[in-house]
Amino acid sequence: MSRRVKVAALQLAFTDERDRDIAAVRRLVRQAAAQGARIVLPPELFEGHYFCRTQDEAHFARAAPCAEHPAVQAMQALAAELRLVIPTSFFERDGPHYYNSLAMVGPDGQVMGIYRKSHIPDGPGYQEKFYFRPGNTGFRTWKTPWGVLGVGICWDQWYPETARALMLDGAEILLFPTAIGSEPHDPHLDTQRLWVRAMVGHAVANVVPVVAANRVGTEGGQTFYGSSFVCDERGDMLAQLGRTEEGVVVAELDLDRAARHRAAFGFFRDRRPDLYRRLAEDR
Repeated sequence: MSRRVKVAALQLAFTDERDRDIAAVRRLVRQAAAQGARIVLPPELFEGHYFCRTQDEAHFARAAPCAEHPAVQAMQALAAELRLVIPTSFFERDGPHYYNSLAMVGPDGQVMGIYRKSHIPDGPGYQEKFYFRPGNTGFRTWKTPWGVLGVGICWDQWYPETARALMLDGAEILLFPTAIGSEPHDPHLDTQRLWVRAMVGHAVANVVPVVAANRVGTEGGQTFYGSSFVCDERGDMLAQLGRTEEGVVVAELDLDRAARHRAAFGFFRDRRPDLYRRLAEDR
């Protein structure tokens, strides 16, 4: 017997009208569920435009505690109705602190826990350090009826340490909600291929399936390049959307096969943590 599960990534453009954008995500979640998906991944900060393009204190009003956030509440109701797992990205306010966070919403509609983005970028078009504190949760995994899930948020996905830490905590699928597109300071720089290769590299180096969800459309002159995908534990692309289309990408994963391949490759057997102390030094 094999443990098989269908997973989905959602890809869409946003209007910056919160209720309308959440409703659009809700419709795509239903489409994914109709195709048999049990784990459905929306993009990063999906309840509006990617506001981190600029520094504007008015945007702090977008944040809310997890229990009060409209995006989280909407996905909780939907997960309970359809019996899904929905990793839900949201702008979290925790007292005076603000985080780029993800609520892992389980198939009973309850929040299983929160992950706060660890790596916070700061550059033209991606000025997140103005808004978000570095996460204080550490990397987290969750055991669900359809496998152990590990999540990194956008900039986290570029770091091999993110993927390896999640794997050492038992992850069987890696999920990356993201908001990435053009670089305002250099119109000739296109990082779409690099973005895909970095995550496919995590799949290969850790022998684990990867799911990535991105947005599309142009917001304030910044064009997001979609390309959401699901790849298997060998890095083979199972399904992928284009750079401009909206919709759902669904693929079936065989977690037992992935576990066999992971054991056979020996990457975790042959690790040498005694040689890796330099990785934890801040210099």
